[in-house]
Amino acid sequence: MGMFSSKKGKEMPAISTASLPDIIFMLLFFFMVVTVLRDAELKVNVNTPAASELTKLEKKSLVNYIYVGRPMKKWQATYGTSPQIQLGDKFSSVEEIPLFLENHKITVPEVQRPGITSSLKVDGSVTMGIVSDVKTALRKANQLKVNYSAKPQSN
Repeated sequence: MGMFSSKKGKEMPAISTASLPDIIFMLLFFFMVVTVLRDAELKVNVNTPAASELTKLEKKSLVNYIYVGRPMKKWQATYGTSPQIQLGDKFSSVEEIPLFLENHKITVPEVQRPGITSSLKVDGSVTMGIVSDVKTALRKANQLKVNYSAKPQSN
């Protein structure tokens, strides 16, 4: 009757935790590679108008974003309520646009420089005066690829 012995005295083997640090670092690297960091903190109110014919920009790394709108509440004490231009993380004037474009051009490989596009994110309530000033500055800086950002029109 030695065939049927009880296994009450045996314990379950411990789970090996040797590979846990490897798994954690793989997850960490995965999320570091996949995560997209925000380019600029928005300091102006931008409610883009709706449009029906939209195309998506292919290479986002080749896009300069120029925001035009009224400053948010926390910035109105300093900059007032008139429409302002935001280049990157700071309020700027029209005269600073060529330098902004040149600083972005330096970061792009020379082969891809002809594909650089300037995307205007303009609030729908802003008058065309400041927009035409921005367009003139872009033209003088030889930045001829200009895009107007819009949100899809709801049916």
